[in-house]
Amino acid sequence: MTKPPVFTPEEIARFRAELATRRAPGAHEPGRWSVSPLNRRTDVVGSLPRTVRLRDATLRSVETLPGVVAPPEAKEAFLRRLVGSGVPEVVTAGLGGRDATALKAEVELVKGENPDCRIVCPLMRSPDDIDRAAAAGYDAVQVWVQGFGETSLVYQPPVYGRAWRGEEWRTPDTPRDRAAVLARAVRLVEHARARGLDVIVPLLMVSYATEETHEESVTVLAAAGARELTLFDGPGAMSPEAYEHLVRRTKALAPEVEVGLHPHNTFGLAVGCAVAAVRAGATAVELSVNGYCGGPGNADLAATALAFEALYGVHTGIRTERLTELARAGEELTGYHPSWNHPVTGTHAFCWGGMDLITQETEIDPLLHNCLEPALVGNVREVPFTPDSGPYTLTDKLTALGVELAHAQVDDVLDRARELMAREGRLLTDADLATLAREVR
Repeated sequence: MTKPPVFTPEEIARFRAELATRRAPGAHEPGRWSVSPLNRRTDVVGSLPRTVRLRDATLRSVETLPGVVAPPEAKEAFLRRLVGSGVPEVVTAGLGGRDATALKAEVELVKGENPDCRIVCPLMRSPDDIDRAAAAGYDAVQVWVQGFGETSLVYQPPVYGRAWRGEEWRTPDTPRDRAAVLARAVRLVEHARARGLDVIVPLLMVSYATEETHEESVTVLAAAGARELTLFDGPGAMSPEAYEHLVRRTKALAPEVEVGLHPHNTFGLAVGCAVAAVRAGATAVELSVNGYCGGPGNADLAATALAFEALYGVHTGIRTERLTELARAGEELTGYHPSWNHPVTGTHAFCWGGMDLITQETEIDPLLHNCLEPALVGNVREVPFTPDSGPYTLTDKLTALGVELAHAQVDDVLDRARELMAREGRLLTDADLATLAREVR
């Protein structure tokens, strides 16, 4: 079935020539992406590094999702896919409920898939926790440090267990000020360093940090041997500009220590916060598949990776063609399904409807409305048949179904299809279109 040409070859050549004048190398990579050249100009976006590390914390984050009770084998299968996607670092779930055999098996799984993938154990609360992580073979541990003084007691799990049992939890060692909170963290950092572990220190609730409390925390923890200070914004209350400021402040106070961030997505700005922080000197972004986490969620792995790669030309090492498959695996693991238009990996992230002017533009250039090529991230273009669809879109749909009709028959099917949609108040499936095509033959 041949579609009547709309434009001559000469017109198409001129269209493509005009498009070429609006694009620039790097910002336009045929078959990959076509983004604004402004994104690659340092006078517009500032200077960004050549690479950035994306640290995936999905396995820890899903522990905060209500109702997720995935069996160990499901988590193992997901972890294989995750490491296979090229993420350079993985934060696992905490130690709770897992013995030495399970911990070692997890480390061996990661290293078996990619020996260069760094595996990080979170939530170190005692020297015994650190010893267990070291014995299992983890590369690094996270010593979480609450952002308050005495108010940090609100976030100590043992307080609640002892209070419930009627036991007195207040002891002479109970931290009552910021200095005591930091002193406890220093002991853990030093113990982890003595065990040969890299130490990442998440500074929690950084949206509450003052210049004075932040300076004290950075100075003390850097001196203790922290390899990275990670700015955790649990409430998601930090703007990209605030993150940028805090990263620069941290770098000025401890230039020898790496700075990371863990943004939350309260205002839909988690990826923007990541970009701003990296521009300011952060080297690691902690995130998760599909943005999984409690509350508003984390920065999404796929969206963050493609923002860095396509918009700014910052290398992440992620195998982007596996991202959609990984997103679907996350859905299977958790039962939580992101929206249809979720960035990059949504089921309809590359669907602009079924109007002829939209469906036929891909024959001129496939990167006009889709600034990313779907195959780059393992996704596909979706072309629905809608009341706005015309004969060109219908012809493409029928050809894909292996149906050949004459020009007049296509018009007949189009009329019948519009009548059916109006009568039943729904869009038509491929099977519906095939049935209508048989009726006009």
